[in-house]
Parts: sequence; structure tokens; C-alpha cells
Amino acid sequence: MVLKFLQNDEPFPHPSQATPDGIVAYGGGLSPKRLLDAYTQGIFPWYNPNDPILWWSPNPRCVLYPQDFKLRKSFEKRLRNSGFEIRFDYDFQATIRACREVNGRAIQGTWILPEIINAYTQLHHMGYAHSVETYLDGKLVGGLYGVSLGNAFFGESMFSYERDASKVALYALNEFAHAHNFAFIDCQIPTQHLLSMGAVCVPRVTFLTQLQEVMTHPTIKGTWAPL
Repeated sequence: MVLKFLQNDEPFPHPSQATPDGIVAYGGGLSPKRLLDAYTQGIFPWYNPNDPILWWSPNPRCVLYPQDFKLRKSFEKRLRNSGFEIRFDYDFQATIRACREVNGRAIQGTWILPEIINAYTQLHHMGYAHSVETYLDGKLVGGLYGVSLGNAFFGESMFSYERDASKVALYALNEFAHAHNFAFIDCQIPTQHLLSMGAVCVPRVTFLTQLQEVMTHPTIKGTWAPL
């Protein structure tokens, strides 16, 4: 198939038209409207430095359903005795920059480029992008960030400077999601780490059907810090 180049506010093709690798389109910029439109359709950006913006909707999709989170006894003990402190939306900038330094997905360099940081920081100020942060002795040692729309969270990246610090952040996010009746946490691409914590792979068509239901629910906008 021929990939579609997006111009200005041109809409995305339907994810069913993605390449076998899951690429839906390219170009189009990273405006808040473009990003929010993407997430409502099950699409997200991911590209290497010096490449055009690539928009993805992989098949299958990795998803964590809050009720299926696997809390192993060893990790439960770690939660009780680690001294970790969890904060929501306390330092979004530090969290996304730490993800850039530690967990870049692209083999030839991080995909969390300055324009990505700027774009998601805008979404954070608008109340759509959130960070979950793990602190130890007052120092940021792990965390994750992503976007929330409807009753779901779309995870983007996580990092860890201390053993289990990112896992603790994901646990805290899952507890938040469960308490607020979120349908799922979108993990995008499967990793052994995520699968070991209860994430599963579902067909894209299943994910998109569930996404339609997600978008009928109100979004918890604004800071999650006091929630």
C-alpha cells in the first residue's frame, strides 16, 4: 500500500488501512488537536530522529486491564518495604525528560525528541497528559507518562533508575485506573516486562471496538495530583 502523507488538518486514514507493521500515515505535525484526534482513533506517533512523523496503530495491541494486574508476592513485599513515594503530575517535565534519557524505543536514538517533549507538555498543561512518578528519599527514581481520554490511559514511556521503580509507578497507575473505573491502560507494544504484570495482546479490531466505548465516558482533565 502507499502511505498517506497528512497535510494541515487532513484526517487520518482508518487504522484498518495500516501497513502490516502498523503504520497508518506520516507527517501532519504534532499539534494538540492532531495528537488528541490520533488517540481517539487508536493511533500514536513514534519515529526516529530525522524521519518524518510516523503514526501507528499496531496489530495486535498490548493492553492492561486494571482487574488483571498481577501483583506477585515478591513485588508486594517490595511495595511495603521499599520506601518509595508515589506522586501524580508533580514534575511532568522531569519525568518525560528522564524517559528520553533512559528508555528511548528507537534503536538508533531516542524517539522522545524535543518536539515530542513540547507537544506532550502542551497536552499536560491542557489537562490530558499525565505523569506518575516514583520517589526515593525525595529523589525522582522512576515513572511513566501518557495521555488520558475517556475512561482509559494511553501509556507512552516509562523509566527506572532504581530496581522496580517503574513497576511501582505502573502499579500506582493501575490502582488509579481501577478506582476510577478505567476500561484499560494502553501499553501499545508488548514487552516481557508488561506481559509479566498482566498485560495481554488483543486484535486491533477488538481494541478499536473497546476504544469506541471508552470515548463515550468523560475525561478526568486537569492535574491528578490531589486525586
